[in-house]
Amino acid sequence: MAGDLIFLAAVSLLSAFQQCYFAWLVGKSRMKHKIMPPAVTGAPEFERTFRAQITSQDMELASFLGVLYVFARYKYFHGYVQSVKGRLIGFYLNLLILICLITLGAAGIVNSFLDEYLDFSIMKRLRKLF
Repeated sequence: MAGDLIFLAAVSLLSAFQQCYFAWLVGKSRMKHKIMPPAVTGAPEFERTFRAQITSQDMELASFLGVLYVFARYKYFHGYVQSVKGRLIGFYLNLLILICLITLGAAGIVNSFLDEYLDFSIMKRLRKLF
C-alpha cells in the first residue's frame, strides 16, 4: 500500500524535475539566440525548443490526471473493502477524472484537426486572450 503511494510521488517528482529541465533548456536557447521574454519567435532552433516545452506542459496535465486516476482506483478499492458505500468517493473521483481525460483528449484531437486543415489553433487564440 505505502509502496503504491511512494511510486505515485516518485512519478510526480520526476515529472516536475523534467519540466524544470525543459524550462532551463528554453532559457538556455533564449540566451544563445538573444531572444528576450516575452518574445516567442526568433531562430528556428529556439522556436522548436519552446514549442517542445509548451507541448510537454500540455501533456503534464494529462500525466497529473493519470496519477490522480491511479490514486482514485486505490481509494475505490480500499473503500470497497471497508463497505459498499465506502467505494463511492473513489468511484466519483474516477468518474470525474475520466471525464476530464476524455474532454482533454477530444479537445486535443479537435485542435489538431483545426490547426492542420483549417489553420486555426484554439491554443493560440486562448494564449492571446490571457
